[in-house]
Amino acid sequence: MITLRDVARASQVSHASVSIVLNNAPLARYIPDATKARILAAAQRLGYRPNQLARSLRHQHSHMVGLLVFDLLDPFCAGVLEGAVSSLYESSYLPILADVRNDRPRFERYLEMLLQRRVEGLVVLANWLFIDIAMIADLAGSRIPIVLVGTRLAQGGVRTVITDNVAGARLGLGHLFELGHRQIAFLRGPHALADAAMRWRGIQTEARRRKLALDMRLVKDLPAAPDAFSSFSAGQQLTRELLAGPVPFSALMAYDDMTALGAMRAVIESGRRVPDDCSILGFDDIAAAPLGNPPLSTIRQPMAQLGSCAVEWVLEEMQQPKQSPGVHPRGKANQGMLKRLPPELVVRGSTGRIQISTPPGRGRRKT
Repeated sequence: MITLRDVARASQVSHASVSIVLNNAPLARYIPDATKARILAAAQRLGYRPNQLARSLRHQHSHMVGLLVFDLLDPFCAGVLEGAVSSLYESSYLPILADVRNDRPRFERYLEMLLQRRVEGLVVLANWLFIDIAMIADLAGSRIPIVLVGTRLAQGGVRTVITDNVAGARLGLGHLFELGHRQIAFLRGPHALADAAMRWRGIQTEARRRKLALDMRLVKDLPAAPDAFSSFSAGQQLTRELLAGPVPFSALMAYDDMTALGAMRAVIESGRRVPDDCSILGFDDIAAAPLGNPPLSTIRQPMAQLGSCAVEWVLEEMQQPKQSPGVHPRGKANQGMLKRLPPELVVRGSTGRIQISTPPGRGRRKT
């Protein structure tokens, strides 16, 4: 390992001068530029790398940020992590990733381990299965900055970055309405998910604005399940039930893309065509969305931006040690505790203008 003394010998200056320059210490401004250049050139030529462990122990900084995710296989988690990890890399912080697999004891254990390793901040991709406001509130005492991604706690008090789910749902329903669809089926998210409630609120708001009557016989709720990919089979089964029901429909709006892809499978298996006989719209814009047949129209969540915003917020708090990071009491301190990022409508091949000659929802069966 190349040391500071090796660089000092190569640049023919003192060990102290090398340390000052390479650590960019305040005294560096008193060292001549020519000497600085000689030290930096020697360090680069020798391949010197600073001992980050020793430096962190000396300055009480680990330069590590913990990333707790509810399910690493979930496409949403993968998208958010892309942005979070990129931002940490650009800021020279090391991400420590923990996949809690929707298990509360695992979440508690990993949280304890991350704190033992002196992470300087935490980004938590949380969901309803393990989120515990009391546990997160305990972090206030340890002064660990923490930001939640994707889920807003009803109690408030924790900095949170989410997509504007209400606006996204309104975009989706407005898109289907503009295509001429009036009989629209909905596959809602599980009741326990806060974003599911917000998306349904957006649908109701846009329906009132458009003077569109929502037929509750065309509304199905996804079951609560820890497996992210279970929504595909659930969407397939619920759509089969809708297709077999008495109420026709010309379009279907799903809670997320996996559900929408399952719904598309059911529609195609029934002999109907997408979008000629039934338009289908998802939410998220996961990597598999454009790979559908036809490619899935969806509401894009800015997943990478969610991750990068969360990291920027954590790093910002880490630079303000005099303020109380993490959890704050309700009231004035709660102002600025929430960031909502705007979604985007992505139109692909699964949505189209209603076919007037075809009875809505029943479609033309293949013979």
